[in-house]
Amino acid sequence: MPVNLGETPALRKPVTLPPPPLPPRELVFEVEQFLYREARMLDDERYQEWLGLMTEDVHYWMPGIQARHRRDRKPRLDPARMAFFDDDLLNMRRRVTRFLDPTAWAEDPPTRSCHVISNIEVELTEAPDEYRAYSAFVNCRGRGETEEYWLSGRRKDLLRRVEDGSLRLASREIVITQTVLLAKNLNVFL
Repeated sequence: MPVNLGETPALRKPVTLPPPPLPPRELVFEVEQFLYREARMLDDERYQEWLGLMTEDVHYWMPGIQARHRRDRKPRLDPARMAFFDDDLLNMRRRVTRFLDPTAWAEDPPTRSCHVISNIEVELTEAPDEYRAYSAFVNCRGRGETEEYWLSGRRKDLLRRVEDGSLRLASREIVITQTVLLAKNLNVFL
């Protein structure tokens, strides 16, 4: 049965929202540079410096994704379900320690990683020292001589300006496009 497009809610009454207030250009540039520098630190395995970009109360969350029909009204992202990452700073330090441990056979030889960060959008929040940053990413990982794995997705970050005036990552929500990871492991931060 053909759909009468004139009867769909979106065509009957489109929603027009006012644009959010634009952040200062200097702030957008600062956030972009923060995210690019963070990606380079991860690619260079500078994990201790990368951890230095976090606030003490950071929450790093990458929920598992389920393929669902649109008629299924359950929340798409549910903190009660499985997550690939649901870490605070202590758990992130543990992961880094494991990555760098000589007995971590999955990282010997180490994974070669390349992060590409794009579509960065910055929003002001109600807190004067916190900013919301949205971005898209692609991560390519090479293992051994022939293995190559790709992850892509979107991130929603909360960045906080700390006492010394620099930005720190206070929270990150990562939503990948894959429902099933094809890689043998998830030995990467995104």
